[in-house]
Amino acid sequence: MTEVRVWQGDITRLAVDAIVNAANSSLLGGGGVDGAIHRAAGAELVAACRLLHGCKTGEAKITRGFRLPAAHVIHTVGPVWRGGDNGEAELLASCYRRSLALAEQAGAASVAFPAISCGIYGYPLEQAAAIAVEEVCRQRPAHSSLEEIVLVAFDSSMAERYQRLLGERPVAR
Repeated sequence: MTEVRVWQGDITRLAVDAIVNAANSSLLGGGGVDGAIHRAAGAELVAACRLLHGCKTGEAKITRGFRLPAAHVIHTVGPVWRGGDNGEAELLASCYRRSLALAEQAGAASVAFPAISCGIYGYPLEQAAAIAVEEVCRQRPAHSSLEEIVLVAFDSSMAERYQRLLGERPVAR
């Protein structure tokens, strides 16, 4: 069974098989966690991302981790919050589902997620955290390679939010 845990800190320092990048559609780096991942991975990541020719909102693509402790970076493009009536919840859920699918296809045993769309994309934190917890806690197939999913919080408030939501779920996770 896959363990889901919360960790507060810098996702670029986590020694997991894959980290998820909350990217923009160009995949060529930006602000927030996207910029931090690109800086830590080095110029090779930008070169690899150029070959991917961007990514649509709700989808995900994978590259090597280059200079990161993680072997892979899964780039996903979260939705910009536009009030909640424009398919944002489904697009955000899709980011988690597609990222998990890529992690499994890569044979990753561990994957770490930032709080997708919670920075400049303006997604309400409580709603985004609830979607994240719901999607990562969905029953993984018995043949899944994933042993650990880490929800990375940027501050103690987000860490507490994830912990509370995880605690509200049924015991079998």
